[in-house]
Amino acid sequence: MKPPAAAAASVALALLTFFQFPGHTWLQQDTQIYVPILEHLRDPAVLRNDILVQHPHVAFTLYDETALALRAVTGRGFREVLAAQQIATRALGIWGLLLMGEALSLAFAPAFLVAAICSLGALIPGPAVLTFEYEPTPRAFAVPLLVCAIGLAAHRRYLAAGAAAAMAFLYHPPTALPFWGVYFVFALWPGGERRARLAAFLPLGAAVALLGAAARAQSASGEAQRVFARLDSSQEFLQRMRTAYVWVSAWPAATIVHHLLILAVLVAAFLRIRHAVGVPLRVLLLGLAAFGVLTMPLSWLLLERFHWGLVPQVQPMRALLFLTLAMQFFSAASGVRAIAARRPAEAFGWLALAYLLPLQPVLTGPFVWSRVGLSLALASLTALAGIRLAPGVAVAAFFAIPLLGGVVNYPQLHTPDLAQLSAWARANTRRDSVFVFPGVNRSLAPGIFRSEALRAVYVDWKGGGQVNYLKDLGEQWWFRWRQTRTFQPTDLAQFTASGISYVVLEAPLPRAPQFQNSTYIVYQLK
Repeated sequence: MKPPAAAAASVALALLTFFQFPGHTWLQQDTQIYVPILEHLRDPAVLRNDILVQHPHVAFTLYDETALALRAVTGRGFREVLAAQQIATRALGIWGLLLMGEALSLAFAPAFLVAAICSLGALIPGPAVLTFEYEPTPRAFAVPLLVCAIGLAAHRRYLAAGAAAAMAFLYHPPTALPFWGVYFVFALWPGGERRARLAAFLPLGAAVALLGAAARAQSASGEAQRVFARLDSSQEFLQRMRTAYVWVSAWPAATIVHHLLILAVLVAAFLRIRHAVGVPLRVLLLGLAAFGVLTMPLSWLLLERFHWGLVPQVQPMRALLFLTLAMQFFSAASGVRAIAARRPAEAFGWLALAYLLPLQPVLTGPFVWSRVGLSLALASLTALAGIRLAPGVAVAAFFAIPLLGGVVNYPQLHTPDLAQLSAWARANTRRDSVFVFPGVNRSLAPGIFRSEALRAVYVDWKGGGQVNYLKDLGEQWWFRWRQTRTFQPTDLAQFTASGISYVVLEAPLPRAPQFQNSTYIVYQLK
């Protein structure tokens, strides 16, 4: 595969995944946590009364330093610099998929077909993660860098693979650690390349030293995370209520069966093409998939039996994404090799499984049969198109899945009324003002408001997702959440005593508001 063609294909697919499908979002999930922290680090006077920035958890990552540096150099906002990193890392991950396909002795067109199918992404039920994350978060950057590292290692470019995986470690250590654990086993694997394999640890050593220096520089900010602490009963209650996805016992049995089915398909697909899979790809990709499966009983033992407080912070079951990615890759590769061997019926079966996950994330149902039908149609067209035309079908899938399959990966939460409210607050209220949105329950609107208005929010549902990191934050969040879960006009005096400056409602009070549009009404308390 010629480098210019590989680079062009990787960038083109990255842009397609970003702007078309599976897409991207902003301030709809975890960026509601990271962006306020970044804004406060850039200017400590911003959001200083918000509990999220008072309890940051970015000391052990260079995500914040990189974003701040890029903003200072380019003069662009956090949205732009984070989006640029998201596209760049996606392109590197897709290049890794192309390299993995080439390592199976596939030519450019079939390798592109495999990479395109995998780039359609998949939701991982249970830990609630994705193979292609929508938001520009640390994990969204780390995962494709690890895929790039696997592709480079599959071509025995071990030093380059180590550099890519070290970058992933700098962005998000919990995501990168499983790779490095499996790579350590691979480095000691029998063979004559041990010295070359061990060279990958040189970039990791530099990354550890750099991250350690950055962590020491931020050691005075926020509450210290206690690595060996055990969860008490109140923490367990709060985490089970707010972050149930971390507790495997809270998962439906169908979710666990789903992952076992994914494992069965992965094993079958691997066995079908095992003679074409080299040792690096075999050990790294299958090793990560096996680790993902093992995290379910391991998490149950360490968290639910031993109550180790580090487990909810690391969330090891997120490694299940490698199981799904490996299943997609080997199924697509088996289908492509069957096309090349002129076995269309076999190709149809493997490709149907590879196409199914972006349309039907949970194999144990409930099924949307129109989407299952679309996956079968895409598999049929790909199998019958021939190896030269099949990549065009895979590209068409990026448009067919949302248009014909009706797949909507995320809601549109940004509204004109919310933007108008945020603009008004940013222009007409003090920087240290505190807003409360009582009675909105699990709405994500307060988190969008926080980052767009740069005004503190007293409490919101999304912010509660940090309860698995810091005990003090969890206690504060739970008190405030119960305090504002419902609203009565008599609560205004209590809100004022809690330091709240403005209350945002959707129904009027018998007093003059400071701001009003068709959705929101704002009253000043002090």
